[in-house]
Amino acid sequence: MAPIREVRAGSTVSLVVRGALWIGVFLGVTLLPLVFAAIGVSEPGRGFATEFSAALGFVGLSLMGLEFALVARFRSVAEPFGSDALVQFHRQMGLVGLGMVLTHIAISAPWDLVIRPFDADTPARVRWELLATLALFALIGTSVWRSRLRLSYEVWHVVHAVLAVVIIVASLMHALLVDYYLNTTWKRVLWIAMMAAFGAVLVWVRIGKPLLLWGKPWSVERVTPERGHTTTLTLRAEGHRGIDFVPGQYAWFGIGRSPFGLTKHPFSFSSSSETTGSVEISIKALGDFTSTVGDLPVGTKVFVDGPHGVFSPDLYEGPGFCLIAGGVGITPTMSILRTFADRDDRRPILAMVASNNWDDITFREELDEIAHRENVTVVHILSDPPDDWQGERGRIDSAMLRRYLPTGSHRWQYFICGPDPMMDAMEHALLELDVPDGRIHTERFGWV
Repeated sequence: MAPIREVRAGSTVSLVVRGALWIGVFLGVTLLPLVFAAIGVSEPGRGFATEFSAALGFVGLSLMGLEFALVARFRSVAEPFGSDALVQFHRQMGLVGLGMVLTHIAISAPWDLVIRPFDADTPARVRWELLATLALFALIGTSVWRSRLRLSYEVWHVVHAVLAVVIIVASLMHALLVDYYLNTTWKRVLWIAMMAAFGAVLVWVRIGKPLLLWGKPWSVERVTPERGHTTTLTLRAEGHRGIDFVPGQYAWFGIGRSPFGLTKHPFSFSSSSETTGSVEISIKALGDFTSTVGDLPVGTKVFVDGPHGVFSPDLYEGPGFCLIAGGVGITPTMSILRTFADRDDRRPILAMVASNNWDDITFREELDEIAHRENVTVVHILSDPPDDWQGERGRIDSAMLRRYLPTGSHRWQYFICGPDPMMDAMEHALLELDVPDGRIHTERFGWV
């Protein structure tokens, strides 16, 4: 039996400890500048509302800077929480920051000057404040209503990055020009250093990391059409050994463009993690870039930033595994199934695969072959089955899961990947079956 790459005993505890430490760092970076700003300030008569407004402004500015770090794809930061959880938190903190900024402006802004920003007697601090606010509105609006605005992922990504930089620079200029809380050199140095650190994160993401990727190119070796409007790309490492990943992980891919390109796309690996020198990714045509993948010529240059993610049986020990896949969720599921087959891992696996119809089941033939392994059960669930279909139909629910899960499966690990509504329903269904929350793992890509 081939060795299984698993996290050693105590690693889960280690992730919890690291997660707690990162939460502490987040709170410290958010609140400590506020404490330093308040030191030595004693002007009377400003009132609670004014001081509260200033506090919201400082905390909001810290949050805006931390937004860079949340999505900078640092593995040590993402591992305790999961990349999708960090992105969701990034979104929520953006809204919290917007609320703080709006409250700050509502209380403290000199409205007689805000409505005439280009007048000669309007201070520069007011103009910077207005610029930061308008940029923040634009950033939140283009993110929340991206679909309605019909912005492609590529265009939105560029707009998002530019607006984020404008917000940070304009907010810092406003804070420095107010010259009340930051009225000493050491306070100014503190804030400038903190903003410079956030800027360094941006420089690393946009320049440092791409320089490393430049020396490790990949190329498209094969383009394979699959069922379900899906295309598999086989990528070959050029001049290096490739990357080590565990089944279920993903990476960010710059396909046919420079590693310095602003936009990369996240895709899960679909190949076995036991292969070396090459990887496979299977991409479902969902519009924009994904619909053009099938036309890529062999030899196209690719740059790979990864692996990322904690959606893997290798990271969560269990006596058995239940894989629930819908839509693009079949990709990490196939990587897990292929890896276990290559390792001759005999632990039981139940794979619940939800599809629209029989002809659209991606990897259908290979799934049939895998199902012949004595430890693997593959169950297809069709939402639009043919008339003679004898299998499961409709949507997966707790009753359907109960029919297939064996006794003792509450000790299994459960991995769910697919559309957000399906994953939400599956989380609730598993909790109804008394599966511990800590054994339920999801991978969400609805944030791109």
